[in-house]
Amino acid sequence: METSELLKKVRKIEIKTRGLSNQIFSGEYHSAFKGRGMAFSEVREYIPGDDVRTIDWNVTARLNTPYVKVFEEERELNVVLLVDVSASGTFGTHQQFKRDLITELCAVISFSASTNNDKIGVIFFSDRIEKFIPPKKGKTHILRIIRELINLEPKGKGTDITLALKFLTNGIKKKSIAFLVSDFYAYGFDDALKIANRKHDVVALRIFDKAETAIPNIGLVKVKDNETGKVMWVNTRSNGFRFQYKKNADFFEKQLKESFNKAGVDNTKIDTQLGYIKPLMNLFKKRESR
Repeated sequence: METSELLKKVRKIEIKTRGLSNQIFSGEYHSAFKGRGMAFSEVREYIPGDDVRTIDWNVTARLNTPYVKVFEEERELNVVLLVDVSASGTFGTHQQFKRDLITELCAVISFSASTNNDKIGVIFFSDRIEKFIPPKKGKTHILRIIRELINLEPKGKGTDITLALKFLTNGIKKKSIAFLVSDFYAYGFDDALKIANRKHDVVALRIFDKAETAIPNIGLVKVKDNETGKVMWVNTRSNGFRFQYKKNADFFEKQLKESFNKAGVDNTKIDTQLGYIKPLMNLFKKRESR
């Protein structure tokens, strides 16, 4: 993409998403994730009723009097976006492709983090780690993230969510809020998701297009799997085909929901046609009420 065209796109996304972030998400963002990280502050003498797990045994042994560690809520958070840039993102039957929606969604979260003085980083992944941007603050950093969201050309086409989660678990030392943004067309990532959510606070944002859940009667059509390149003709006039298509989509949805529940991961679905504002707000408010 030409530099001038890229800058125009970056500016357009900045104007749209920064406004949404400031007007809609800032309050919910802060209250939804406050208190998720605690930092050591000081030690003080033990008072009956204190949690014995907070006893500092080194200080206690040195002074021969029980002392406990005092923690306080961290003033800033670490936010990490795990962004699926696999080839299935280049699909959409309504207003935008899934990847376009992912770009806007990640820009909104980035500006929300920036407004709350938090650091934000990104792990771009397909069937490999495409790019890692370490967490930092500042508008220049946010605009770099948006440029990469728009302009990154992935080398891989497939999706390896396990790889991305392992990179998060092993590569990000500080406990973080990790937004996993994907259509989740991958399998076998349940264990990696559980482990990542034990170390970090993982939130799953599933991007989908309605044509992936039910297909209309539009006759004989040629379809292509963007990740594998496989092409086939399907007869959508067939009631049996449409029934099986819907059944498979429902089964995938059920399995995915079970994976999120078992891992204790908060999640929401975001439709390319309906957008991200309402589901994201509902997710934040749900977390805030807990």
